[in-house]
Amino acid sequence: MSDRLSVFKTYKLYVGGKFPRSESGRVYEVTDSKGTWLANAPLASRKDARDAVVAARKAFGGWSGATAYNRGQILYRIAEMLEGRRDQFIAEVADAEGLSKSKATAQVDAAIDRWVWYAGWSDKVAQIAGGANPVAGPYFNLSSPEPTGVVAVLAPQESSFLGLVSVIAPAIVTGNTVIAVASEDSPLPALSLAEVLATSDLPGGVVNILSGRTAEIAAPLAAHQDVNAIDLAGADAGSAKDLETAAADNLKRVLRPGTTDWTADPGTDRLLAFLETKTVWHPMGV
Repeated sequence: MSDRLSVFKTYKLYVGGKFPRSESGRVYEVTDSKGTWLANAPLASRKDARDAVVAARKAFGGWSGATAYNRGQILYRIAEMLEGRRDQFIAEVADAEGLSKSKATAQVDAAIDRWVWYAGWSDKVAQIAGGANPVAGPYFNLSSPEPTGVVAVLAPQESSFLGLVSVIAPAIVTGNTVIAVASEDSPLPALSLAEVLATSDLPGGVVNILSGRTAEIAAPLAAHQDVNAIDLAGADAGSAKDLETAAADNLKRVLRPGTTDWTADPGTDRLLAFLETKTVWHPMGV
């Protein structure tokens, strides 16, 4: 019988392509569905949220300026890496959500497939969100989609990986940068996703992942003047109204929470949620 001591994993935040500990040094216990201790996760503070916004804003110019083809290729590469760590995610989702191995496998496979699906939209979304407009005059009138900017995302609480992918991937494939607040009770799949992103071709700061108390982190993000939009997927009904009120101070775009079946066909709603339309008039023959 071995008397070897286990080496426990230290989970950290993911901000600006790096893995800092929480600024406050706080952690909280993460347990499985039976109450068994799994790990200590970092408890992000308001300062961590502000740092994540700075990182996301810094990364926005380069990411939004990349070609759609390039963004798609980077997302495909992430999907390849997720496939390579499939067993790890299956184990973490099973623990997080109290699922059997077969059900957790279905969730992880669906999440990887969804990441690939959104990657494929990178160079096609302009065809459904833009086009040539008929005008009376000697002009070309063209509309094209552009990213909204820095998007704060409150990940779904009950779907720790499939739901997480379903809110992050559509935001970044269209050129936005993201601060994602992981599921409060089940943050480990999100923190492991950060490790995949860090070793992929995704530039640092495009996705930033925070764990901790959703309400505590969401409040400064909703009120932050340099956050352009917020997805309230993981907000409870009680806090959603307060977050919408805070978001209104700088006219943030708000995607309200609702009852969502994360296993269903996602459609294009979230793909189009954080896009703006730029319209250009151009004289004919010039």
